[in-house]
Amino acid sequence: MQPHRASLRNLIFNIAINSTGRMLAVRDRLLSRIGRDLRLDAREVGVSRHEIPSGKCVLDAVLVRPAAGAERASLLICHGIGETVQHWVPVQRLLAVRGVASLVFDYAGYGRSTCLFSVRQAEADAMTAFEWLRAATAPLPVSLMGFSLGSGVASAVVGRLSAQRLVLGAAFTSMRKAAVSVGFPRVLAGVVPAIWDAKMALRDCRVPVLVVHGEKDQLFPVRMAEELARYCGPHGELGQLIVVPGLRHDEPFYLPTMEYWGLIADWVTKEK
Repeated sequence: MQPHRASLRNLIFNIAINSTGRMLAVRDRLLSRIGRDLRLDAREVGVSRHEIPSGKCVLDAVLVRPAAGAERASLLICHGIGETVQHWVPVQRLLAVRGVASLVFDYAGYGRSTCLFSVRQAEADAMTAFEWLRAATAPLPVSLMGFSLGSGVASAVVGRLSAQRLVLGAAFTSMRKAAVSVGFPRVLAGVVPAIWDAKMALRDCRVPVLVVHGEKDQLFPVRMAEELARYCGPHGELGQLIVVPGLRHDEPFYLPTMEYWGLIADWVTKEK
């Protein structure tokens, strides 16, 4: 494909992600799905909001830490297309109960983060946020999680980071396959940029990978999760799959439970 066509396709994709993310965030505010403004939680012990420079952009991020002396590991969470940091604080509180400090950041163009979303910028944002968390919680081991859209980001960057483990939640195998799975016409799949191909990204993975998927995920079928687990490592030996009965795509953050997040806390605090 000619370079200008590829650039145009990427531009259209970036605009689509920005627009979709904003529309979903507005929907959740209207439906009261987003919790209280974090400014009202300023006195809550262990919860802090930060501005993290990422190139020319500034990322809005929330760090939630366990009680002093209870920290066992840290986790960076790359969230999905329709979320902001405020969706994730209840999840972070559950992780803190199990000894996991966590950082959730908004990609450029999301929430209060400056600039605009792009694939390259999102990956740079994730790497910057990971290094920030590593410094902030040293000497804790730091793992990486990607949820939904964030699974593409996390898979793409894990090989460039000193992550202890990788978690993929409600994940997809490639952006093109994800688009078709959510209803984009298969005959037009070539319009979607050929990005975030997990098979390519994870074949050289050198860290253990946990794939957690809802049995009732209405966007990405369980077979995608099964494929992802097989991709991890040269022979698929680093992947582990857990299918959670009855769970739908967005329920892990809309209706967070210890049954789900306890699995992930146990995974990232596991001894090598």
